[in-house]
Amino acid sequence: MSDRAPCPDPMPIYLDNHATTPVDPRVLDAMLPYFREKFGNASSRSHVFGWDAEKAVERAREQVAQLLGAESREIVFTSGATESNNLAIRGAVAARRDVRDHIITSPIEHPAVLDTVESLRAAGVRVTVLPVDSLGRVSVDAARAAADEKTALLSVMVANNEIGTTQPVRELGAIAEACGAWLHSDATQGVGRLPLNVITDTIHLASLTAHKIHGPQGAGALYVRRRNPAVRLVAQNFGGSQERGMRAGTLNVPGIVGLGMACELCRLEMDEETARVSSLRDRLRDRLQDGIPDLLENGDPDGRLPGNLNISIPGVENTALMMAVPEIAISSGAACASGQLSMSHVMAAMGVNPSRAGSSLRFGLGRFTTETEIATAADLVIAAARQLRR
Repeated sequence: MSDRAPCPDPMPIYLDNHATTPVDPRVLDAMLPYFREKFGNASSRSHVFGWDAEKAVERAREQVAQLLGAESREIVFTSGATESNNLAIRGAVAARRDVRDHIITSPIEHPAVLDTVESLRAAGVRVTVLPVDSLGRVSVDAARAAADEKTALLSVMVANNEIGTTQPVRELGAIAEACGAWLHSDATQGVGRLPLNVITDTIHLASLTAHKIHGPQGAGALYVRRRNPAVRLVAQNFGGSQERGMRAGTLNVPGIVGLGMACELCRLEMDEETARVSSLRDRLRDRLQDGIPDLLENGDPDGRLPGNLNISIPGVENTALMMAVPEIAISSGAACASGQLSMSHVMAAMGVNPSRAGSSLRFGLGRFTTETEIATAADLVIAAARQLRR
């Protein structure tokens, strides 16, 4: 890991790495030549500028594939996980709708999945939403009971972006295969943070984005399995033959290079980083619990993302506490839902009461989080909570 901090100013303390991550300096260094001297269009195959761009894209494709345990030709580049989710879900249903018109999903998915599924429901596709338990874990038994010969797709995330709970994707993939369906997993939060292998985990489609793993915003990818079984998608945008006809449009070469480098760094450093970040997360939780004995932890305390801590402080509204600690960048939930006054759909699906949900805070630790930052953040939150209670 680079010794250089991404920002020379240590304040505010950034603990919102589930929303986005700072670009690793090594990723930026890899990208810069493709803004300047190697600025060619990867589809321009008649001169060296295009050849250099195409080579860079194919190198990045291989780097993404290696992190997922996939083949490079199974990687389709997109603008991010939202586009990847749309292409996976809409493309898979369109390809199979003549014989299969059923989707199974969970109520705690990212809106990029839930909204896409709802648009298909409105168009006549049958949808089953699986229950989750109080820790946010999807019911495998309910998935098995719901799957049938008309099921085209199961879409369940690897790990939740609010509470950090990981999902039994391998078991869900086996259920999908048993009935001839495909498993799509929004792997945005899990990629680079958890060991993931699309073959052994029985995943047929997987979405990811660069900006959750210290890469640039605006670059993502979709894994599309090519065999055992071969997954076929219907393109959702048109205007070019890029990405084997699955995603038209000029490729974002600098962004793709950054995504590839970010995946490469995760592959090489994930074991060490997971241990370090998990330790910091546990230290933050313990310190907060010492200062706030009635603190509640949300999500699965064991099966969760290494850098995720979601807590509730009884009697303290999350918005009030965040305003009281402007020195810390934290959130009350998913960035995509910020500003909404309604209760978190994740908390609601878990059966969390509105009071506990309204006092929840999400801490997202990352590659550049330090021990000093954790200690300072804990002290500030404890002091603010005590003051607000008074």
